[in-house]
Amino acid sequence: MGGIHIAKQELQANEEIREKEVRVVNQDGEQLGVMSSEEALKLAQSKNLDLVNIAPSAKPPVCKIMDFGKYRFELQKREKENRKNQKVINIKEVQLSPSIDTNDFNTKCKNASKFLSKGDKVKVTVRFRGREVTHSEIGETLLARFAENCKEFGSVERPAKLEGRNMTMFLAPNAQ
Repeated sequence: MGGIHIAKQELQANEEIREKEVRVVNQDGEQLGVMSSEEALKLAQSKNLDLVNIAPSAKPPVCKIMDFGKYRFELQKREKENRKNQKVINIKEVQLSPSIDTNDFNTKCKNASKFLSKGDKVKVTVRFRGREVTHSEIGETLLARFAENCKEFGSVERPAKLEGRNMTMFLAPNAQ
């Protein structure tokens, strides 16, 4: 499941650093001052470490002497942890009509309750056909009854609103 990475900045390391002068910080976070990039690279190589440009927009750019492989691994580990903690919320839709029968209505409520208990939001739509749209109050009472039936699993996030021939309402899951 590859997502789209927008403006993912790649870090420059060792020979990729093109600036003439850089501010150098050692692995302990101690500042070593401003020096030429060749000099900084030699210093890093003498310690068997890498020179990594950590703040390329600074004047002069800030480079740190560190183990680049270990640093990249730590970054990937942190990103993976952040992705694991994200909660993806889906929106499920339940469609009704103004002339819905009681058993059909109860089935739709049961489905919506199941979606809400799983943590998904529910969009409840009443579709008006023909001249039914002139009696939009029927749709409002239907949606109010629907929200009342599902109140133990979710609450109304956006109240009923007529848009063209559809009346929609959004239900959000209750916090567990």
